[in-house]
Amino acid sequence: MDIATLIGFVLAFGLIVVSILLGGSLMLFVDVPSVLIVFGGTLGAGLINFPLGQLLGALKIARHAVFHRPEDPAARIKLMIDFSSKARREGVLSLEGELSKVSDPFMITGLQLVIDGQETEAIEAILSTEIDALRERHREGASIFTTLAAFAPALGLIGTLIGLVQMLQNMDDPSSIGPAMAVALLTTFYGAVIANLICTPIAGKLKTRSGQEAMLREMTLEGVLAIASGDNPRLVEQKLNAFLPRSRRGAEGA
Repeated sequence: MDIATLIGFVLAFGLIVVSILLGGSLMLFVDVPSVLIVFGGTLGAGLINFPLGQLLGALKIARHAVFHRPEDPAARIKLMIDFSSKARREGVLSLEGELSKVSDPFMITGLQLVIDGQETEAIEAILSTEIDALRERHREGASIFTTLAAFAPALGLIGTLIGLVQMLQNMDDPSSIGPAMAVALLTTFYGAVIANLICTPIAGKLKTRSGQEAMLREMTLEGVLAIASGDNPRLVEQKLNAFLPRSRRGAEGA
C-alpha cells in the first residue's frame, strides 16, 4: 500500500473512531439492522446494476490500485536506454537474454515483438490496443465505485425512513423509541461513511492510477518503437524524458 493511501485511511477512520470514543462508547455506533440495510442494500443494488463478473473485477482492480505502487518512470527510462544501447551494439536478438530483468508483462510483450522482427506499425497497433483496454477496465472500475457511492447514502435514507416508521408506530412504548431512532440515524451515518470514505476515494484513486499506468505504458511503447527503429540511445533518452516533468528529469536529460 502506498503511503498516501495508508495515511488517508488512518486519518479518516482513526479520527472518526477517536471522536466517537471521546463522546461515549464505540458500541453506540454498532447496530446490526443498520448494517444489514446499508451494507447489504448497497451490495444488492450493485449486483442488480452490474453483472457479477464486472463487480468482482472492479474489486480486484481496486485492490490493485490501493495496494500496488507503480514503477518509477525514471527507472523505466534508464532500463529502456540500456536496452537501446545493447540493441544498437549487438542487435535486437541480444535482448532475448535481457527479458528476465523485466517484471512488467506489457514491456515484455513489446520487447518480444521487437525480437520477433515485427514491423513498428504492428507493434504500435498491438500495444496501443492494450493501453486502450487498460483505460477501459479502470474506467469501468471507477464507474462502479462511483455508482456504489451514490447507492450508499440512498440506502441510508431508506434505513432512516424505516426507523422513523417504526418509531412512529410505537410511540406508546418508550422503550422502542431508542432502537428505532438508532436505526434511523445510524443508517445515514453508515451510508455517508461508505460513500465518502470508501467508494468515492477508491474511484478517485482508480482514475489517478489509470493515468499513471497509462502514461508509463505509453512511455514504454515509445521506447519499444525507438528500439525497433534502431534509434540512437541519446535520442531514445530525449523521447522518453519528454513524458516526465522537467523538475524530475535531472540527470536523465533536463
